[in-house]
Amino acid sequence: MAAIRHEHHCYELAPGQSVLDSLLENGVAIPHSCRNGVCQTCLMRAVEGTPPPEAQKELSPTLRLQNYFLPCVCQPTEDLTVILPAGGEATIPATVHELRPLNDEILQVSLEAHTALDYRPGQFIQLFRDEYLGRSYSIASVPGHDERIQLHVRRLPGGKISGWIHEELRVGDTVGVRGPAGHCFYVPGLPEQPLLLIGTGTGLAPLFGILRDALARGHTGPIRLFHGSRDQDGLYLTGELRDLAAAYPQFDYVPCVSGAAAAAGQVAGRADDVALTEQADLKGWRVFLCGHPEMVQQAQIRAYLAGAALNEIYADAFTVHPAPRHEENETKYTKINMVTV
Repeated sequence: MAAIRHEHHCYELAPGQSVLDSLLENGVAIPHSCRNGVCQTCLMRAVEGTPPPEAQKELSPTLRLQNYFLPCVCQPTEDLTVILPAGGEATIPATVHELRPLNDEILQVSLEAHTALDYRPGQFIQLFRDEYLGRSYSIASVPGHDERIQLHVRRLPGGKISGWIHEELRVGDTVGVRGPAGHCFYVPGLPEQPLLLIGTGTGLAPLFGILRDALARGHTGPIRLFHGSRDQDGLYLTGELRDLAAAYPQFDYVPCVSGAAAAAGQVAGRADDVALTEQADLKGWRVFLCGHPEMVQQAQIRAYLAGAALNEIYADAFTVHPAPRHEENETKYTKINMVTV
């Protein structure tokens, strides 16, 4: 029977018990949320012993090589000595400065961290209700252009964090944040390279940040953004995006509706289908994919087959509860930061 060592204490696992359940049962405060290996809020690292492969399969190769694992799905067969990620025990307080509805389901949360965060648009931070419950959200703001950190939070039925944000959080409240993290962001240096951005639901949040960051840094190559929803009500920031398209001739915005008739200025179909049909040759393009994991995974393969280089495809998948359609997405996780086909 395996044992877990954490901060000079040793806990023996019961049969079938996960590392997370054992630590929580013994009063150890480990940030967590989904408890099924999706959100990665509970990420830990083994400094002695080897985590089982199933506790690492959703992580990037760089994290696996450093012995990071997800304790919520980890049932080790050998003893492990574990720690939280570097800085993971320090949660930074942040003040809520604005709560702005973007549509009937999505709320923009503007935060000012009490300690400055050095972030890139498209990365994510973890937002904590308390020391136990947190959720990861992509950053839509651009440093130097937006005064505060901006997150897009969709209300989920039964969502502990999204429900709290929509129903209880108020301007002036203090929350905890941790991060930033993630590799899905704009990298300057090739201003003429064409960029393809495809997102569904609140997958628009990182893309909105990436787009504005690229424009602010003087990107001159074509930028095409395809954002998808089942109906018109699921689209948002359409006015802002159309204004950007009018101001920057290199930028093209295509809102897509997959489950209803498309209105004027919209295209019928799923965002990934529309985008990869219109842009069939992606040789030399940089591609960003954000949203429902099934869409992201399928679009990764299709983008690669269309000629995009592996190291030019950046993916940021969101999970859903439940997941019957591509556009019904909300909660973020970092399953894939660089594509592997």
